[in-house]
Amino acid sequence: MSKILRACNLLKSIKHGSTTCNLVQRPVWSLEKSGIRMYSIKAQTAQIILDDGTKMEGLSFGYPHSTAGEVVFNTGLVGYPETLTDPSYRGQILTLTSPMAGNYGVPDTKKLDELGLMKYVESEFIQVSGLLVQDYSHEYSHWNSVKSLSEWLNEEKIPALYGIDTRMLTKIVRDKGTILGKIEFEGDPVEFVDPNIRNLMAEISTKEVKIYGKGNPIKVVAVDCGIKHNIIRLLVKRGVELHLVPWNYDFINMEYDGLFLSNGPGDPTLAGQLIENLHKVIKSNRSEPIFGICMGNQLTALAVGANCYKLPMGNRGQNQPVLNVMNGQAFITAQNHGFAIDSSTLPDGWQPMFVNANDGTNEGIVHESKPIFTAQFHPEAKGGPTDTEFLFDAFISLIKKGKGTSIASVMPPVPAVPKRLEVSKVLVLGSGGLSIGQAGEFDYSGSQAVKALKEENIKTVLMNPNIASVQTNEEGTKQADTVYFLPVTPEFVTDIIKTEKPDGILLSMGGQTALNCGVELYRQGVLEKYGVKVLGTPITSVMATEDRQLFADKLLEINEKIAPSFAVETLEDAFVAAEKIGYPVMVRSAYALGGLGSGLCKNKEILNDIGGNALAMTNQILVEQSLMGWKEVEYEVVRDAADNCVTVCNMENFDPLGIHTGDSVVVAPSQTLSNEEYHMLRETAIKVVRHLDIIGECNIQYALHPLSLEYCIIEVNARLSRSSALASKATGYPLAFVAAKLALGIPLPDIKNAVSGKTTACFEPSLDYIVTKVPRWDLDRFHGASREIGSSMKSVGEVMAIGRTFEESFQKALRMCHPSVEGFVPRLPMKKSWSDDVDLQKDLSVPSINRIYSLAKALHSGISVDEIYELTAIDKWFLYRLKRIVELEQRLSKQNSETITDALLLKAKQDGFSDRQIGDCIGLSELDARKLRIKRNIKPQIKQIDTLAAEYPAITNYLYSTYHGQEHDLDFNDHGIMVLGCGPYHIGSSVEFDWCAVSSIRTLRHLGKKTVVVNHNPETVSTDFDECDRLYFEELSLERILDIYEQEGCQGSIVSVGGQIPNNLALPLYKYGVNILGTNPKQIDRAEDRSIFSAVLDELQVSQAPWTAARTLEDALSFADTVGYPCLLRPSYVLSGSAMNVAHDAGEMNRFLAEAARVSQDHPVVITKFVEGAREVEVDAVSKNGKVLAHAITEHVEDAGVHSGDATLILPTQTISQGALEKVKIATRKISKAFEISGPFNVQFLVKGNDVMVIECNLRASRSFPFVSKTIGVDLINVATRVMIGESLDESSLPTLENPIIPTDYVGIKAPMFSWPRLRDADPVLRCEMASTGEVACFGPNIYSAFLKAILSTGFKMPQKGILIGIQRSFRSKFLHIAEQLHEQGYKLYATEGTSAWLNANDVTTGLVSWPTAEDHNSSIPSYSKFIHDGVIDLVINLPNNNTRFMRENYLIRRMAIDHGVPLITNFQVAKLFAEAIQHCGKLDSTSLYHYRENSVIRGLQ
Repeated sequence: MSKILRACNLLKSIKHGSTTCNLVQRPVWSLEKSGIRMYSIKAQTAQIILDDGTKMEGLSFGYPHSTAGEVVFNTGLVGYPETLTDPSYRGQILTLTSPMAGNYGVPDTKKLDELGLMKYVESEFIQVSGLLVQDYSHEYSHWNSVKSLSEWLNEEKIPALYGIDTRMLTKIVRDKGTILGKIEFEGDPVEFVDPNIRNLMAEISTKEVKIYGKGNPIKVVAVDCGIKHNIIRLLVKRGVELHLVPWNYDFINMEYDGLFLSNGPGDPTLAGQLIENLHKVIKSNRSEPIFGICMGNQLTALAVGANCYKLPMGNRGQNQPVLNVMNGQAFITAQNHGFAIDSSTLPDGWQPMFVNANDGTNEGIVHESKPIFTAQFHPEAKGGPTDTEFLFDAFISLIKKGKGTSIASVMPPVPAVPKRLEVSKVLVLGSGGLSIGQAGEFDYSGSQAVKALKEENIKTVLMNPNIASVQTNEEGTKQADTVYFLPVTPEFVTDIIKTEKPDGILLSMGGQTALNCGVELYRQGVLEKYGVKVLGTPITSVMATEDRQLFADKLLEINEKIAPSFAVETLEDAFVAAEKIGYPVMVRSAYALGGLGSGLCKNKEILNDIGGNALAMTNQILVEQSLMGWKEVEYEVVRDAADNCVTVCNMENFDPLGIHTGDSVVVAPSQTLSNEEYHMLRETAIKVVRHLDIIGECNIQYALHPLSLEYCIIEVNARLSRSSALASKATGYPLAFVAAKLALGIPLPDIKNAVSGKTTACFEPSLDYIVTKVPRWDLDRFHGASREIGSSMKSVGEVMAIGRTFEESFQKALRMCHPSVEGFVPRLPMKKSWSDDVDLQKDLSVPSINRIYSLAKALHSGISVDEIYELTAIDKWFLYRLKRIVELEQRLSKQNSETITDALLLKAKQDGFSDRQIGDCIGLSELDARKLRIKRNIKPQIKQIDTLAAEYPAITNYLYSTYHGQEHDLDFNDHGIMVLGCGPYHIGSSVEFDWCAVSSIRTLRHLGKKTVVVNHNPETVSTDFDECDRLYFEELSLERILDIYEQEGCQGSIVSVGGQIPNNLALPLYKYGVNILGTNPKQIDRAEDRSIFSAVLDELQVSQAPWTAARTLEDALSFADTVGYPCLLRPSYVLSGSAMNVAHDAGEMNRFLAEAARVSQDHPVVITKFVEGAREVEVDAVSKNGKVLAHAITEHVEDAGVHSGDATLILPTQTISQGALEKVKIATRKISKAFEISGPFNVQFLVKGNDVMVIECNLRASRSFPFVSKTIGVDLINVATRVMIGESLDESSLPTLENPIIPTDYVGIKAPMFSWPRLRDADPVLRCEMASTGEVACFGPNIYSAFLKAILSTGFKMPQKGILIGIQRSFRSKFLHIAEQLHEQGYKLYATEGTSAWLNANDVTTGLVSWPTAEDHNSSIPSYSKFIHDGVIDLVINLPNNNTRFMRENYLIRRMAIDHGVPLITNFQVAKLFAEAIQHCGKLDSTSLYHYRENSVIRGLQ
């Protein structure tokens, strides 16, 4: 692995190709001409001047010569070589809305194909008069390129500028229509020129007749008005001998089989001679078919007497949606025209054939009886989509079939538009608790789906036990009519189907959980039995994408292939497959999400390990050829029941194949794909999705060879995915909402684009910005977990940053991921130190969670781009951009506040440097660097995400900031209230804080307040643009919040609903003058500083465990000697117990103190005596000016020592005495008053008997707020928000300390969700530091019912056979009754020697199994591993402590249980409750919380 590309594997595949993957004909190449070169010259400045007086200055990267023409824009994402040589751009100054140009260089522009046509471009030379771009890539990277864009422009003497605010320019063209402009260099003045008054066709048309495809059977005369070479190529390819004639050639009496009218530039009315010739042909009795494209469409209309007119701005780009009037089918087309036909002036016998789905303009005409038809768009593409290439086939078919053939008869068959599905009630399956690979994206997608269904007046029933999700709220436009907090399993879903009687079910919005459940319901015949229709993609199609063999077979049917592979069901077959393919091989699991069970196997031993674990989780794995080092590219595809199909977003992984896309940096749109590659994969995506009959939305992933056009399909996800959420937020296209509408049978063209409000959803978004997604890992929390990343996803969350360059968005994203990170710097997050023996070569070649920082360190150390490429296989284009960041940082470091120029400071901001980063370089603090920047008037511009690159106005305010621009996209008159979101999901901060933020936002809007939301997590509902008035997808940093707050003129900011990241900003923002709503930030600071908080408790005479504030190891050891071990270490300003540990001796104290001090450098670490055998109790509350207005009290099942986020919570409390509860309330009252709390807060207590001690207090919302709010039926965040903004409240209806709301006939249990299977080698035991990735909650008439439903919702499977028990001596006396209960329930018990002997001696029959590492293994004693592997044991109860000599052995037992999908219990109290629950529970009920709650609560004492 250490030399992924340099070594033989990839080079061998490059040289010899693969006979099994799609191999497209490609040019000969050599490694010496890899197409990667650097070219830059000292840039000159010049201006683009418009005839309305607008002036913009830019930097030259073309020929330094002034020019003039009509200014137009093109919204295509790729294809600048093809676009620049399109003759239809003659005389125009072209603006590319795509933010970066030159990335993939330029191919050989003189190379000819076998017909003598230009192979890679569309005419012999560049046709535009000038080029304007936002940014230019001086370094390029592509196997097929031989020069840079700058070199080519200079060769052909074409001026070009970068550094232009192309979005501003596009808006001017959009709003003012036709506009003239000039690129003017100093000393070289030019006048404005209107090219449309010239006959541009005459300038570029051939001057003589040319023949292509001589000898072919079909003779076609093509009139050259500016024909693109690919048109000639496509006609010749179809058997045409093409006679290309000049524009004014007299073809009236020529013999031909068909007449073709080409595209071309300018005003069609100037081609009088051609129009007259065409008029005569059409009026004659000639029966030969006529087909016109672009200019040919306009000329045909003029020839029959219709009128043409100049479009306000023209239609130019690659994403124009067109409808076929004859059958309603929609297509995405490439267009380039400034004139259009007035359809209302068409004479009798003629009618529109195509119309533009956005603006309704004519896109083609057809004669009712004659074989004449036209298209305004470009079916030949180059660049652009190839969706309408079939029109050439239709033309040839008309010729071949002869007179009397109707045009409709030669068009491809179109499926009949199905009737809309008649459903009245739909069951929506959710994804359950968040886990690695299946996180908050399904809260977003499910909420959107429910909203879509409700818009269609359909009743919705939601099954989802994720209590913290927004979609499981009771009320709202995105809320279901009925919600069931139940396990998403076939048994419970069947119960709900019987109860609710839905006639439809939606499976695609709940991740793999919902999909797998739906497949099982289908197989069991439940859906058919109860008449439930599957909405959207048929189950058979789902199965074809999930079953690896079926998937390969389906692709084979359309000659599309995956890598050579075998689907197997046993390890033995896997070994055989690997031998046939050759190592290394990749293993993938069927019906799995996030790459679960997958991995690279270099040899048989690794295959045995990975394959064995995978087959323990699923019944099928795929063994396939490794394509390590190939590029990974994704497309999000949408298709309706009428077969309209579009690709909404394409994304490119920064990392090569071999790293799961969830663990890779991802950019959108792709940055290194040429037009040919982009549209080759796009075309394949549509072809595959149609063949699989997917209806709704799906994701297709490719491996693309880095040095050729060879590709393989990795997989298709026939559902909404993590990538779908990212694509939705990246483009502004609400995929889940649209997919839900399509699942009802609504045609795609009938759905509106929610961002523009005018255009159709049947389109492909244009992006004039770059999105970068960076994953967030928390592997440091998991003892024993490897830091390496690969094909199985490990990240717990992600961020999405938006910028106008890769550098800007990339550096933003790194800071979003970790507030401690300054940008692309050679320093690790959380101020961790590099190891003394760091091996950069290994760090680069073996991907890990620190790879980005290793790249920075390597570039800082002078390691070349070529060397890094060989080690990583990361495309050189990305590496060059990273190198530029490093070089700029080095330039900055040579400056100070006096010497740094405005230009250099602006450049640093444009490349994504933060104020803190710049300050570090030039010797200033962050705030001083900010003052310097503002003093020099360098401020960010606010831009909109509008899906259409400013081609149409947006009605939503979906925003980002950039330093690339000259104007804001909007004004700032709302003066709204700012709400800070939660940032990336990570351990301790997950969907529950998004719920809090959304609840606060909705309350504000309900009260008529304007809202400004700042967040950068693409998985959240809070970053849905329809949730607020202004959404900023931006950093949650002091710098950015101040920028937005000041620009918006906000009334105030709410920081207490988004978790720890915004809470940590409270004091810095307050010091800078931000009006923090709610509790005073000074009080927040007092509570967050552990030592100050503990001192306040002493003053209040509120009990707490003995404590000290330790600043040195000596302090800590002295305290421990006084109170005795164990001791608990608590750093300040952390979430989820980061670096919190229990030390049992001096060695652990030393180690843990160093870790705690690192994360709490500015505050002392508080050490308390750890109280053993105590129960934890939590109070979630809201206060106003220190008075508690509302509260709820929960109890942990587990004793103290397990982090509250990993604990099982009960509401109402079950074992806490009334006396202890009163003490809890008294302490809560005192704390609230002392800290003058106004807003949400959470207090945690230790309760042992009637002794009550405070653990900590957080002056913000906690992760349990959604659970308690939904359980008691009072939204505490709604209450808190009203308090924070000074709204009046009816306090009599609130659950005060004196008058609580207590459920009487039901109990709620919140259970943690873990992702141990993803974290290979991690020890799955619970500690003080949080490890869970999500949570679920269920409800029942008693604690036992609620508990069993809750653990079943986490994926726990009830044991059917045997239970392996492993307990330490200290637990024996307490555990005996549990063992007796399990034995009485009919379970066969097993244990290792000591435990087995003790249980048998106490009359609990227990089988003996051997220890995992027993050296003197007696073959007569069965192995625990064999029993687990064979399914004899299907539950493991392993209760460890630190005082056993079998620590390693117990770890191996726990790990094997996880790796084989066997449920594991490691906590005594949980084991006890489990045993009691299965003893007391019969069949579990399927009642919803809201049915329970209707009349099951009382007001009174708790």
